[in-house]
Amino acid sequence: MSGSESTVIGVVVVTYAAQEVIRPCLDSLLHSEGADLRVVVCDNASQDKTVETVRNWANENQLALAESTADVGETPRLDHLAQVTLVSSVTNTGFAGGVNLGLRTLSQFPEVDLFWVLNPDAVALPGAASAYAQKAKDVGEFGLMGGRITFQDAPDVIQADGGAVSRLTGVAKSINAMRLASETPHPPATDFDYIIGANMVASRAFLDRVGLMQEDYFLYYEEIDWALRRGDLPIVFCEGGEVRHIGGAIIGSGSIGRRPTAFANYFNYRNRLRFIWRFNPWALPVAYAYSLLKIGKLVLQRAWPEAAGAFRGLHQLPPSSDIRRRLSPEAAVLAFSTRSHNRRAAQNAPS
Repeated sequence: MSGSESTVIGVVVVTYAAQEVIRPCLDSLLHSEGADLRVVVCDNASQDKTVETVRNWANENQLALAESTADVGETPRLDHLAQVTLVSSVTNTGFAGGVNLGLRTLSQFPEVDLFWVLNPDAVALPGAASAYAQKAKDVGEFGLMGGRITFQDAPDVIQADGGAVSRLTGVAKSINAMRLASETPHPPATDFDYIIGANMVASRAFLDRVGLMQEDYFLYYEEIDWALRRGDLPIVFCEGGEVRHIGGAIIGSGSIGRRPTAFANYFNYRNRLRFIWRFNPWALPVAYAYSLLKIGKLVLQRAWPEAAGAFRGLHQLPPSSDIRRRLSPEAAVLAFSTRSHNRRAAQNAPS
Protein backbone atom coordinates (compact mmCIF):
# COMPACT_ATOMS: atom_id res chain seq x y z
CA MET A 1 0.00 0.00 0.00
CA SER A 2 3.00 2.26 -0.05
CA GLY A 3 4.23 4.08 -3.09
CA SER A 4 4.86 7.65 -4.12
CA GLU A 5 4.84 10.06 -1.19
CA SER A 6 3.44 12.91 -3.29
CA THR A 7 -0.23 11.90 -3.06
CA VAL A 8 -1.68 10.24 0.02
CA ILE A 9 -5.03 8.57 -0.63
CA GLY A 10 -7.27 7.88 2.33
CA VAL A 11 -9.55 4.91 1.65
CA VAL A 12 -12.89 4.56 3.45
CA VAL A 13 -14.38 1.06 3.49
CA VAL A 14 -17.74 0.84 5.30
CA THR A 15 -18.55 -2.65 6.49
CA TYR A 16 -21.67 -4.32 7.80
CA ALA A 17 -21.90 -8.12 7.99
CA ALA A 18 -19.03 -8.22 5.48
CA GLN A 19 -16.99 -11.12 6.83
CA GLU A 20 -17.41 -13.08 3.58
CA VAL A 21 -16.28 -10.28 1.25
CA ILE A 22 -13.87 -7.98 3.11
CA ARG A 23 -10.67 -9.99 2.67
CA PRO A 24 -10.49 -9.74 -1.15
CA CYS A 25 -11.19 -6.00 -0.89
CA LEU A 26 -8.37 -5.43 1.59
CA ASP A 27 -6.04 -7.73 -0.37
CA SER A 28 -6.61 -5.63 -3.48
CA LEU A 29 -5.72 -2.45 -1.60
CA LEU A 30 -2.63 -4.09 -0.10
CA HIS A 31 -1.42 -4.97 -3.60
CA SER A 32 -2.21 -1.60 -5.15
CA GLU A 33 0.71 -0.29 -7.18
CA GLY A 34 2.34 3.12 -7.17
CA ALA A 35 0.17 4.78 -4.51
CA ASP A 36 0.41 5.66 -0.84
CA LEU A 37 -2.81 4.41 0.78
CA ARG A 38 -4.15 4.82 4.31
CA VAL A 39 -7.16 2.54 4.79
CA VAL A 40 -9.89 3.20 7.36
CA VAL A 41 -12.41 0.37 7.80
CA CYS A 42 -15.55 1.76 9.44
CA ASP A 43 -17.60 -1.11 10.79
CA ASN A 44 -21.29 -0.36 11.28
CA ALA A 45 -21.84 -2.50 14.39
CA SER A 46 -21.64 -5.82 12.56
CA GLN A 47 -23.02 -8.80 14.48
CA ASP A 48 -20.96 -11.32 12.51
CA LYS A 49 -17.17 -11.75 12.50
CA THR A 50 -16.33 -8.79 10.27
CA VAL A 51 -14.23 -7.02 12.91
CA GLU A 52 -12.41 -10.23 13.82
CA THR A 53 -11.78 -10.92 10.13
CA VAL A 54 -10.18 -7.50 9.63
CA ARG A 55 -7.97 -8.02 12.69
CA ASN A 56 -6.89 -11.47 11.49
CA TRP A 57 -6.18 -10.14 8.01
CA ALA A 58 -3.93 -7.39 9.36
CA ASN A 59 -2.09 -9.86 11.59
CA GLU A 60 -1.57 -12.35 8.76
CA ASN A 61 -0.13 -9.58 6.56
CA GLN A 62 2.05 -8.25 9.40
CA LEU A 63 0.39 -4.85 9.36
CA ALA A 64 0.08 -2.68 12.44
CA LEU A 65 -3.64 -2.14 12.95
CA ALA A 66 -4.83 0.97 14.79
CA GLU A 67 -8.24 0.59 16.46
CA SER A 68 -10.83 2.97 17.82
CA THR A 69 -14.54 3.06 18.63
CA ALA A 70 -17.01 5.83 17.95
CA ASP A 71 -20.55 6.66 19.01
CA VAL A 72 -22.98 8.36 16.63
CA GLY A 73 -21.44 11.59 15.33
CA GLU A 74 -18.11 11.16 17.13
CA THR A 75 -14.69 11.59 15.51
CA PRO A 76 -11.91 9.25 16.65
CA ARG A 77 -8.85 11.24 17.72
CA LEU A 78 -5.74 9.45 16.53
CA ASP A 79 -2.11 10.38 17.19
CA HIS A 80 -1.06 9.23 13.72
CA LEU A 81 -2.59 7.72 10.61
CA ALA A 82 -1.65 4.04 10.34
CA GLN A 83 -1.65 2.04 7.14
CA VAL A 84 -4.87 0.37 8.34
CA THR A 85 -7.26 1.72 10.95
CA LEU A 86 -10.36 -0.08 12.20
CA VAL A 87 -13.06 2.16 13.63
CA SER A 88 -15.96 0.29 15.22
CA SER A 89 -19.18 2.27 15.34
CA VAL A 90 -21.35 1.60 18.37
CA THR A 91 -24.46 1.86 16.16
CA ASN A 92 -25.19 1.06 12.52
CA THR A 93 -25.50 4.55 11.07
CA GLY A 94 -26.07 3.50 7.46
CA PHE A 95 -23.86 4.01 4.44
CA ALA A 96 -23.55 7.78 4.74
CA GLY A 97 -22.96 7.61 8.48
CA GLY A 98 -20.16 5.10 7.97
CA VAL A 99 -18.61 7.12 5.15
CA ASN A 100 -18.79 10.29 7.23
CA LEU A 101 -17.08 8.53 10.11
CA GLY A 102 -14.23 7.57 7.81
CA LEU A 103 -14.01 11.04 6.30
CA ARG A 104 -13.92 12.68 9.73
CA THR A 105 -11.17 10.27 10.76
CA LEU A 106 -9.03 10.88 7.68
CA SER A 107 -9.58 14.61 7.29
CA GLN A 108 -7.77 15.26 10.59
CA PHE A 109 -4.54 14.54 8.75
CA PRO A 110 -3.53 17.26 6.27
CA GLU A 111 -1.28 14.88 4.33
CA VAL A 112 -4.36 13.12 2.92
CA ASP A 113 -5.07 14.64 -0.49
CA LEU A 114 -7.78 12.33 -1.81
CA PHE A 115 -10.59 10.40 -0.12
CA TRP A 116 -11.53 7.12 -1.84
CA VAL A 117 -14.82 5.48 -0.83
CA LEU A 118 -14.75 1.79 -1.77
CA ASN A 119 -17.39 -0.86 -1.08
CA PRO A 120 -16.28 -3.89 0.97
CA ASP A 121 -17.51 -6.22 -1.78
CA ALA A 122 -15.38 -4.46 -4.40
CA VAL A 123 -11.89 -5.39 -5.56
CA ALA A 124 -9.67 -2.63 -6.91
CA LEU A 125 -7.46 -3.41 -9.89
CA PRO A 126 -3.75 -3.03 -9.08
CA GLY A 127 -3.32 0.26 -10.92
CA ALA A 128 -6.55 1.96 -9.84
CA ALA A 129 -5.11 3.95 -6.92
CA SER A 130 -2.14 5.27 -8.89
CA ALA A 131 -4.46 6.15 -11.78
CA TYR A 132 -6.61 8.23 -9.41
CA ALA A 133 -3.54 9.99 -8.01
CA GLN A 134 -2.22 10.82 -11.46
CA LYS A 135 -5.61 11.97 -12.77
CA ALA A 136 -6.00 14.29 -9.79
CA LYS A 137 -2.64 15.89 -10.61
CA ASP A 138 -3.56 16.23 -14.28
CA VAL A 139 -6.96 17.90 -13.80
CA GLY A 140 -6.22 20.13 -10.82
CA GLU A 141 -9.20 21.19 -8.72
CA PHE A 142 -12.20 18.86 -8.94
CA GLY A 143 -15.10 17.64 -6.84
CA LEU A 144 -15.68 13.92 -7.30
CA MET A 145 -13.96 11.31 -9.43
CA GLY A 146 -14.85 7.78 -10.41
CA GLY A 147 -13.87 4.91 -12.65
CA ARG A 148 -15.44 1.95 -14.35
CA ILE A 149 -17.17 -0.66 -12.19
CA THR A 150 -17.60 -4.15 -13.62
CA PHE A 151 -19.18 -7.25 -12.11
CA GLN A 152 -16.82 -9.52 -10.22
CA ASP A 153 -18.43 -12.65 -11.64
CA ALA A 154 -18.64 -11.16 -15.16
CA PRO A 155 -15.64 -8.82 -15.49
CA ASP A 156 -16.41 -7.84 -19.09
CA VAL A 157 -19.90 -6.62 -18.11
CA ILE A 158 -20.18 -3.03 -16.88
CA GLN A 159 -22.15 -2.32 -13.74
CA ALA A 160 -21.67 1.43 -14.07
CA ASP A 161 -19.31 4.08 -15.40
CA GLY A 162 -21.12 6.81 -13.49
CA GLY A 163 -24.66 7.91 -12.80
CA ALA A 164 -27.39 10.20 -14.08
CA VAL A 165 -30.59 11.12 -12.25
CA SER A 166 -33.91 12.46 -13.51
CA ARG A 167 -35.02 15.66 -11.80
CA LEU A 168 -38.63 14.74 -12.68
CA THR A 169 -38.92 11.13 -11.51
CA GLY A 170 -35.90 10.87 -9.25
CA VAL A 171 -34.91 7.67 -11.02
CA ALA A 172 -31.16 7.10 -10.98
CA LYS A 173 -29.51 5.46 -13.98
CA SER A 174 -26.16 3.72 -14.09
CA ILE A 175 -24.43 4.82 -17.28
CA ASN A 176 -23.37 1.98 -19.63
CA ALA A 177 -24.87 -0.63 -17.30
CA MET A 178 -24.87 -4.19 -18.70
CA ARG A 179 -22.78 -3.27 -21.73
CA LEU A 180 -19.60 -5.14 -22.60
CA ALA A 181 -16.55 -3.34 -21.31
CA SER A 182 -14.45 -4.56 -24.24
CA GLU A 183 -16.84 -2.89 -26.69
CA THR A 184 -17.82 0.26 -24.77
CA PRO A 185 -15.64 3.39 -24.78
CA HIS A 186 -15.24 5.38 -21.60
CA PRO A 187 -17.86 8.16 -21.48
CA PRO A 188 -17.15 11.85 -20.97
CA ALA A 189 -17.66 13.01 -17.39
CA THR A 190 -20.08 15.63 -18.66
CA ASP A 191 -22.59 12.77 -19.00
CA PHE A 192 -22.60 12.26 -15.22
CA ASP A 193 -24.71 13.76 -12.46
CA TYR A 194 -22.94 11.74 -9.79
CA ILE A 195 -20.32 9.09 -9.08
CA ILE A 196 -21.37 5.62 -7.94
CA GLY A 197 -20.72 5.27 -4.20
CA ALA A 198 -19.08 1.85 -4.56
CA ASN A 199 -16.00 3.47 -6.18
CA MET A 200 -15.85 7.20 -5.55
CA VAL A 201 -13.01 9.64 -4.90
CA ALA A 202 -13.55 13.06 -3.30
CA SER A 203 -11.02 15.87 -3.22
CA ARG A 204 -10.16 17.79 -0.07
CA ALA A 205 -11.47 20.93 -1.79
CA PHE A 206 -14.82 19.20 -2.19
CA LEU A 207 -14.98 18.21 1.49
CA ASP A 208 -14.00 21.70 2.61
CA ARG A 209 -16.61 23.34 0.41
CA VAL A 210 -19.51 20.87 0.47
CA GLY A 211 -19.10 19.05 3.77
CA LEU A 212 -20.20 15.52 4.58
CA MET A 213 -22.94 13.26 3.25
CA GLN A 214 -26.56 13.69 4.28
CA GLU A 215 -27.17 10.83 6.71
CA ASP A 216 -30.96 10.59 6.88
CA TYR A 217 -31.20 8.63 3.63
CA PHE A 218 -29.47 5.73 5.49
CA LEU A 219 -29.18 3.74 2.23
CA TYR A 220 -29.36 4.96 -1.39
CA TYR A 221 -29.33 8.46 -2.87
CA GLU A 222 -26.75 9.85 -0.44
CA GLU A 223 -24.00 9.97 -3.10
CA ILE A 224 -26.43 11.61 -5.56
CA ASP A 225 -27.38 14.26 -3.02
CA TRP A 226 -23.68 14.79 -2.25
CA ALA A 227 -22.71 15.24 -5.89
CA LEU A 228 -25.52 17.69 -6.65
CA ARG A 229 -24.25 20.00 -3.91
CA ARG A 230 -20.80 20.32 -5.50
CA GLY A 231 -21.37 23.74 -7.09
CA ASP A 232 -18.83 24.45 -9.84
CA LEU A 233 -16.41 21.69 -8.80
CA PRO A 234 -16.37 19.27 -11.76
CA ILE A 235 -16.94 15.54 -11.83
CA VAL A 236 -14.03 13.64 -13.36
CA PHE A 237 -13.83 10.20 -14.92
CA CYS A 238 -10.59 8.25 -14.44
CA GLU A 239 -10.03 5.66 -17.14
CA GLY A 240 -7.72 3.54 -14.97
CA GLY A 241 -9.75 3.70 -11.75
CA GLU A 242 -11.47 0.36 -12.28
CA VAL A 243 -12.90 -2.03 -9.70
CA ARG A 244 -14.75 -5.34 -9.79
CA HIS A 245 -17.92 -5.34 -7.71
CA ILE A 246 -20.26 -8.06 -6.48
CA GLY A 247 -23.04 -5.49 -6.02
CA GLY A 248 -25.75 -5.62 -3.37
CA ALA A 249 -24.12 -8.56 -1.64
CA ILE A 250 -25.24 -7.42 1.79
CA ILE A 251 -28.25 -5.12 1.41
CA GLY A 252 -29.93 -6.90 -1.50
CA SER A 253 -29.65 -4.44 -4.36
CA GLY A 254 -30.46 -5.74 -7.81
CA SER A 255 -27.73 -7.40 -9.83
CA ILE A 256 -27.37 -9.73 -12.79
CA GLY A 257 -30.36 -12.06 -12.64
CA ARG A 258 -31.47 -10.77 -9.24
CA ARG A 259 -34.37 -8.50 -8.35
CA PRO A 260 -33.91 -5.96 -5.51
CA THR A 261 -35.22 -7.21 -2.17
CA ALA A 262 -38.05 -5.69 -0.15
CA PHE A 263 -35.39 -4.18 2.14
CA ALA A 264 -33.64 -2.48 -0.78
CA ASN A 265 -36.92 -1.35 -2.33
CA TYR A 266 -38.10 0.26 0.90
CA PHE A 267 -35.12 2.60 1.07
CA ASN A 268 -34.90 3.17 -2.67
CA TYR A 269 -38.51 4.28 -3.09
CA ARG A 270 -38.54 6.25 0.16
CA ASN A 271 -35.37 8.12 -0.65
CA ARG A 272 -36.37 8.81 -4.23
CA LEU A 273 -39.12 11.09 -2.94
CA ARG A 274 -36.88 12.60 -0.28
CA PHE A 275 -34.37 13.44 -2.99
CA ILE A 276 -36.99 15.05 -5.23
CA TRP A 277 -38.40 17.01 -2.30
CA ARG A 278 -34.95 18.48 -1.62
CA PHE A 279 -33.87 19.24 -5.19
CA ASN A 280 -37.04 19.72 -7.26
CA PRO A 281 -40.19 19.69 -5.08
CA TRP A 282 -42.37 20.80 -8.00
CA ALA A 283 -41.80 17.37 -9.55
CA LEU A 284 -43.16 15.39 -6.59
CA PRO A 285 -46.45 14.45 -8.37
CA VAL A 286 -44.50 13.11 -11.36
CA ALA A 287 -42.09 11.15 -9.20
CA TYR A 288 -44.94 9.75 -7.12
CA ALA A 289 -46.95 8.63 -10.16
CA TYR A 290 -43.92 7.04 -11.79
CA SER A 291 -43.11 5.11 -8.63
CA LEU A 292 -46.69 3.85 -8.34
CA LEU A 293 -46.46 2.49 -11.88
CA LYS A 294 -43.25 0.64 -11.05
CA ILE A 295 -44.87 -0.84 -7.94
CA GLY A 296 -47.82 -1.92 -10.06
CA LYS A 297 -45.40 -3.79 -12.30
CA LEU A 298 -44.04 -5.66 -9.28
CA VAL A 299 -47.60 -6.58 -8.30
CA LEU A 300 -48.24 -7.98 -11.79
CA GLN A 301 -45.08 -10.05 -11.41
CA ARG A 302 -46.46 -11.36 -8.09
CA ALA A 303 -43.42 -9.97 -6.27
CA TRP A 304 -45.52 -9.28 -3.19
CA PRO A 305 -42.82 -8.58 -0.56
CA GLU A 306 -40.85 -6.39 -2.97
CA ALA A 307 -43.97 -4.44 -3.94
CA ALA A 308 -45.00 -4.00 -0.31
CA GLY A 309 -41.55 -2.75 0.66
CA ALA A 310 -41.59 -0.23 -2.19
CA PHE A 311 -45.15 0.92 -1.36
CA ARG A 312 -44.37 1.55 2.30
CA GLY A 313 -41.17 3.35 1.45
CA LEU A 314 -42.84 5.53 -1.18
CA HIS A 315 -45.44 6.68 1.34
CA GLN A 316 -42.82 7.30 4.05
CA LEU A 317 -44.50 4.67 6.24
CA PRO A 318 -42.78 2.56 8.89
CA PRO A 319 -41.34 -0.63 7.41
CA SER A 320 -42.71 -4.12 7.87
CA SER A 321 -41.42 -6.16 10.77
CA ASP A 322 -39.35 -8.28 8.35
CA ILE A 323 -37.50 -5.18 7.15
CA ARG A 324 -37.19 -3.59 10.59
CA ARG A 325 -35.74 -6.68 12.23
CA ARG A 326 -32.76 -6.60 9.87
CA LEU A 327 -31.48 -3.67 11.91
CA SER A 328 -30.81 -3.32 15.62
CA PRO A 329 -33.27 -1.18 17.63
CA GLU A 330 -30.69 1.63 17.81
CA ALA A 331 -30.04 1.54 14.07
CA ALA A 332 -33.76 1.36 13.34
CA VAL A 333 -34.29 4.65 15.15
CA LEU A 334 -31.86 6.31 12.74
CA ALA A 335 -32.97 4.45 9.63
CA PHE A 336 -36.73 4.80 9.96
CA SER A 337 -37.12 8.18 11.59
CA THR A 338 -39.18 10.71 9.66
CA ARG A 339 -36.98 13.52 11.00
CA SER A 340 -33.50 14.51 9.87
CA HIS A 341 -30.99 13.09 12.33
CA ASN A 342 -27.72 13.98 10.68
CA ARG A 343 -26.91 16.86 13.06
CA ARG A 344 -26.26 19.16 10.11
CA ALA A 345 -23.59 16.84 8.75
CA ALA A 346 -24.29 17.97 5.22
CA GLN A 347 -23.83 21.63 6.11
CA ASN A 348 -20.64 21.30 8.15
CA ALA A 349 -17.24 20.62 6.65
CA PRO A 350 -15.12 18.10 8.57
CA SER A 351 -12.90 19.58 11.23
